[in-house]
Amino acid sequence: MINLSTIDYVFIFGFFAITLGIGFMVSKKSGQNPAEYFLSGRTMPWWLLGVSMVATTFSTDTPNLVTDIVRTNGVSGNWVWWAFLITGLLTVFVYAKLWRKSGVSTDIEFYEFRYGGKPARFLRSFRAIYLGVIFNILAMAAVTLAAIKIGQVMLGLTALQTVGIAGAVTVIFSAVGGFKGVVYTDFILFFVAMCGGIGAAYYCVNLPEIGGLSVLIENETVASKLNILPDFNNKEALITLLIIPIAVQWWSAWYPGAEPGGGGYIAQRMLAAKNENHAIGATFFFNILHYALRPWPWIIVALCSIVIYPDLISLKDAFPNITDDKLGHDIAYSAMLTKLPSGLLGVVLTSLIAAYMSTISTHLNWGSSYIVNDFYVQRVNKNASQKELVNVGRISTVILMAVSAILALLLNNALQLFNIILMFGAGTGLIFILRWFWWRINAWSEISAMFVSGIISLLLNSKSIALSAWLFGNENTIGLMPSWMTYPFIVIVTTGVWLLVTFLTKPEKDDTLFSFYKKIQPGGPGWKHTVKKAQDQGVDLNLNKQEWNVPSGVLATIVGCVTIYSVLFATGYWIYGQYTKATILTFVALVSAFALKHLWKKIKAVVF
Repeated sequence: MINLSTIDYVFIFGFFAITLGIGFMVSKKSGQNPAEYFLSGRTMPWWLLGVSMVATTFSTDTPNLVTDIVRTNGVSGNWVWWAFLITGLLTVFVYAKLWRKSGVSTDIEFYEFRYGGKPARFLRSFRAIYLGVIFNILAMAAVTLAAIKIGQVMLGLTALQTVGIAGAVTVIFSAVGGFKGVVYTDFILFFVAMCGGIGAAYYCVNLPEIGGLSVLIENETVASKLNILPDFNNKEALITLLIIPIAVQWWSAWYPGAEPGGGGYIAQRMLAAKNENHAIGATFFFNILHYALRPWPWIIVALCSIVIYPDLISLKDAFPNITDDKLGHDIAYSAMLTKLPSGLLGVVLTSLIAAYMSTISTHLNWGSSYIVNDFYVQRVNKNASQKELVNVGRISTVILMAVSAILALLLNNALQLFNIILMFGAGTGLIFILRWFWWRINAWSEISAMFVSGIISLLLNSKSIALSAWLFGNENTIGLMPSWMTYPFIVIVTTGVWLLVTFLTKPEKDDTLFSFYKKIQPGGPGWKHTVKKAQDQGVDLNLNKQEWNVPSGVLATIVGCVTIYSVLFATGYWIYGQYTKATILTFVALVSAFALKHLWKKIKAVVF
C-alpha cells in the first residue's frame, strides 16, 4: 500500500471532474435519438475515432496481461496478440469502407442485411444478447477484477471500494454522455494513459535496484526473456507462440478489437465515421498506435519487475495483504508502480483509472446499442419513441455495469475469462472474412459455427481452461492430444462443420443477395453467380466500373504488416542497444511505408 500526496489526489479527482463534465456537456445532444446516442450522428473524424479505438483497447488489465506474458514466456510471448495485426490491417484495407457503406447502426444489424428470414432474425437477436449482455458482462468483469487487484496492491482498497468509486463515475458519464461522451473522453484518456505508461517505464528502469537500461538488458535473468522471436530450437514454444498465432489464430478467432472482417466496438467506430475514407483512416491510425507505439513501456516495466520480484514468493513477501487466490505474475506491474514518487504516481494512477474508464464506457455503450437496436426494437417494442429508446439505452448501461461489478467480486483470475472468450470464437473468424465476398454463405453457416465452436470447446475441457496450455504453457488438461493442438483442433472441426452446413442448406433468397450486392458492391469471383443471375432476371445491380480493389487491399495489408512490425521490432532493438538490427528494420519500415503510400491511392474510396 502507498500513501498519496496532495498532488496525486489533484490529478485523480481533477480527472474525474473533467470526464464527468464532458459527459454532462454533451448529454443534451446525445439524448436526442439513438443515432446520436450510439453513433454521434455519423459525423466523427478519423483521428478522433482512431484514438478512441486505441484508448478502448488499453484496458486496466492490458499492462497486467503483458507483464504476465513477459514474466512467463518472455517478450516473444506477445505474439499471442501481435498476430492480430494481420486481422486489423485486413479490416483497414478491405472491410472498413464496406462497413461504412452498409449504413447499419450496429454490426449485429448486418445479419438481417446480409441474410434473410427467421434464421437471420434469430441470429440477430441471439447475438445481441450473447454479445451485448453475456459477453460484455464477462469482459467488463475481467477489467474490473484487474482494477480491484490494482486497488488492493497500490491503495489498500477493498474490492467494494474500488468498484464503488471507479464504477460509479464511469457509469454516470457513460449513461449521460452516450457515444459522443465516450469518444471525447477517450481522446483525453489516451494521452493520460500514454504519459503514465512512459513515465512509469522511465522511472522504473532508473531505480537503484535496476541501475539503468543497459544494466537491465545485461541482467542474466532478464536476458533470457528479451528475444522478440521464440527460440527456434524449442519446437513447442515455436508452435504455440508464433506459428499458431500467425498461421491460424488471426483469421480464425473472434476477439474484441481484433475481429476478422471487423466487428464489435471497432465496427461501431467505423459506422460513426464521416464517410468511408474516414473509416479507413481511423482503423489504420488505431493499428499503428496499438501495435507500433504502445507495447514497449509495459514490456520495460515487466522486465524490471523480474529483477525486483523474480518469483511469486517475492511478490507475496512484499505484499502480504494479497490473498492467495489473487496472487499471480500479473500483479507485478502494480507492484512496480508502488515505487513511483509523488506526482508521477498520481499521473500513473490516473492513467490506470483512465484505461479502466475508457474500456468500460465503450463496452457499456456498445453493449447497450445491441440491446436497444437489435433486441428491444426487434422483439419488445417496434414502435418505441426516440426518447424511450435512449432511456432504455441508459437503463441498460446501469444494469450492465452493476451485474459485471458483482461478477468481478466473485472472480479469482481474469485469464480464465480471456480463455473462454477466445475459445468460444475459435473457427468462426473465416465466416466473418468470407461472408462479404462469397454469396453461398448463409445464416445457418454462422449459427452452426457459433454453436459448434462453443460445444466442442466445452467438450474438450469442461473447466474452460484448455487454451491456457496453448497461451501460457501450462500443463495440458486434455490428455488426448499435445497442448498446442487444442486450438487448431477446434478450428478444424468448426470450419468443417459450417462449410458442410453451408452446402447442405439452401442459399439466401435472390432478393436478399441482390439487395446486398446493390448497396455494397463487393465484387470479385465469389459473387459472379449472383451477378449472372441478376442479369438473367433483368435486375439492375448498379454495377460500378471500378476495378475490384480487394487484391490491392490484401497487398496493402502485407506491406502494412511489414511497416508496423518493422517499427515495433526496430523500437525494441534500439532499446536493447542492438543498433545494426535496429537500423536495418528502421530502413525497412521507411521503404515499406513509402510503398504503402502509393498503394493507398488504390484503396481509397470515391466519396461523392
